[in-house]
Amino acid sequence: MDRFEAVLFDAGDTLIRLCGSGEKLLHRAAAQLGAAPLDPAEVSAVWRGVLERSSTAEELAKGRDLSSDRHHEVWTALYETAGCERLAPGLSEALYRLTVAAESWEAFPDARPVLETLRERGLRVGIVSDTGFDLRPALDRLGLSPFVEVTVMSYEHGVCKPAVKPFLSACDRLGVAPEKTLMVGDNPLTDSGAVDAGMYVFLLPRPRRTGPRGLEHVLSLI
Repeated sequence: MDRFEAVLFDAGDTLIRLCGSGEKLLHRAAAQLGAAPLDPAEVSAVWRGVLERSSTAEELAKGRDLSSDRHHEVWTALYETAGCERLAPGLSEALYRLTVAAESWEAFPDARPVLETLRERGLRVGIVSDTGFDLRPALDRLGLSPFVEVTVMSYEHGVCKPAVKPFLSACDRLGVAPEKTLMVGDNPLTDSGAVDAGMYVFLLPRPRRTGPRGLEHVLSLI
């Protein structure tokens, strides 16, 4: 195999993630509304409901990452169904605003060092993300943008992974052939679509609650 010339990354749960636990986000959203303190057990139950529903085939089929309007509509409806409005009126909307805010995201500790090392080794770097909102403000805030040349976000193109179009678009914009590109992600259902685009794929396991993401293994493949 010839040497890789580019590495593409998924964003959420690969390079960046929401700060803190889901329960903490719910408490923060309620505080922003001026609501009374929430019962921790009820908050935990509601967030479990969010997690259980968010990754189902039914939810994924709603096209939440195809446009910003659809993203807002689907996620706030999911929060309502999971029970947010029972905790505090308006909590679904407050939680949504919080999750799309740049300051609500953090980078995994090894994200920047790995991106910087890849660029130092002469590789082109891009991001291919299924998202219904602009991730660039968060990437800017976290200091990752200087190491990323191309960011392909599904809501800007109206198509999500595993379709080959987002992957090929990133390669085209980087000027690199798919067969010389490595895709790094965490979702076998979506990120593996890069294989159909002619790329190699490296899938990460679920992230731990704390510590590095395991991105240093990418460097061993370069």
